[in-house]
Amino acid sequence: MTLSAQQPATTRPTRRQWAALAVLVLPVLLISIDMTVLSFALPAISEAVSPTGTQLLWIVDGYSLAIAGLLVTMGTLGDRYGARKLLLLGAAGFGVVSFLAAFADSATALIAARVALGVFGATLMPSTLSLLRSTFTDREQRRTAFAVWAGGFAAGGALGPIVGGWLLEHFRWGSVFLLNVPFMVALLVLAPVVVREHRSAEPQGKLDLVSVAVSILALTGLVYGIKALAEHGVATTAVAVFAAGVVLGVVFVRRQLQLAHPLLDVDLFRLPVFRSSVLANLMSICGMTGMLFAVSQYLQLVLGLRPLTAGLLLLPGAVVTFGAGLLAARLARTVRLGVLIPTGLLLGTAGYTVMAFLGSGEADGAALQLAIAFVVLSMGAGLAETLTNDAILSAAPAHRAGAASAISETAYEVGAVLGTTVLGSVLNAVYRHQVQVPAGAEAARETLGAAVEVSAARPDGQELLASAREAFTRGLDATAVAGMLLTAVAALVVWRSLRGSRDVAPAGRA
Repeated sequence: MTLSAQQPATTRPTRRQWAALAVLVLPVLLISIDMTVLSFALPAISEAVSPTGTQLLWIVDGYSLAIAGLLVTMGTLGDRYGARKLLLLGAAGFGVVSFLAAFADSATALIAARVALGVFGATLMPSTLSLLRSTFTDREQRRTAFAVWAGGFAAGGALGPIVGGWLLEHFRWGSVFLLNVPFMVALLVLAPVVVREHRSAEPQGKLDLVSVAVSILALTGLVYGIKALAEHGVATTAVAVFAAGVVLGVVFVRRQLQLAHPLLDVDLFRLPVFRSSVLANLMSICGMTGMLFAVSQYLQLVLGLRPLTAGLLLLPGAVVTFGAGLLAARLARTVRLGVLIPTGLLLGTAGYTVMAFLGSGEADGAALQLAIAFVVLSMGAGLAETLTNDAILSAAPAHRAGAASAISETAYEVGAVLGTTVLGSVLNAVYRHQVQVPAGAEAARETLGAAVEVSAARPDGQELLASAREAFTRGLDATAVAGMLLTAVAALVVWRSLRGSRDVAPAGRA
């Protein structure tokens, strides 16, 4: 229910609201920890299951690919059948699959587990945002709640490298997946107690299964196509899959415009604030995941830092993300979104600028440079994430909160795919081109982790390792330049779209 304009600004959240917020941040915290820990576990995974370069990207992207294809459907199911019910179902499945992933004995098995995690993960994020909206009906309270929600990513980013680094130093790599299990158990116990169920008060016809199927195929085709194009260039299969995704996307949109009760309210994209917020959400996460993918390997495999030490170097950036989210909630009272959101993206550009051109300087200087770059980029991500999530949900009517949340999270996951796929593929392409590999050591051309393993067993291993580290450093420079361009262009597009916009929510919507 929308609060009246006369309601006092001094209204304070109840204890139950605060408790619900704490519980709903748990999945966010988990996803952030999972993403960060996995990035730091990549060297250990490379040595344990010997993936190719492509398989290594799939281990990272399998989750995002599955979740991107299912988020819209899951958000709609939450609106229809209950967001809390869907949250609990997803938590149970996520916990079980995390346990299985911890004991995967091959790259193929680990990729399959990551895809399954994506299926259950698709139920978690839209549900948390939808339940936050129904829990905090006051606009200022809701914005603060979103700042805390976004801060959950920062907290996970802070805990992930530290806890994960400790785990990786004392246990096998599978322990980073076992870390998920206690979070899911806590969610299953606490959510039924403190979080009220929310479903649409206006059920709108039967679920259109054709739209569900088309949306899954379209999103999967688009994401996979982008991935394949980035990895293999303009190959026939990559172009065909991407084109099929585009065609199915057009079919999906046309169908939604014709249905009386569509799966997705595509008219929301007519609102400048909505579509610009989705783009900014996507690009801020793209920048964050792209940097994490590259920097975590550089710190450990090039500079030779222990996982825990590498994690501590990125801790300030995670703390800054939380602070920037809370600051964004305050700034939004007086500063227009058309200024704040592009500023967040430009901070990402600045972060990549600091990261660029590491060259062959001293290890301590390079580590400090990367830590500063991550702080600057994290500040922009915290600013953008808080504001875009609030703007997206504020633009949607209450009975479509789950679907709007799904759009927001789809942007997040597609951004994560783009970060690891596009920026990660730039890194891998430069590495493969630059590394000098002697006869009989072709595996070292796939990944830096493979080069470390191969070099340890060869008499000329030091020369191979030096070449691999130099090639990876050049790849990191190229990745930074690509990140600079992507975030700068996104900031320009968002600024042009929002410069004439005066309001977050259209008239009549909370």
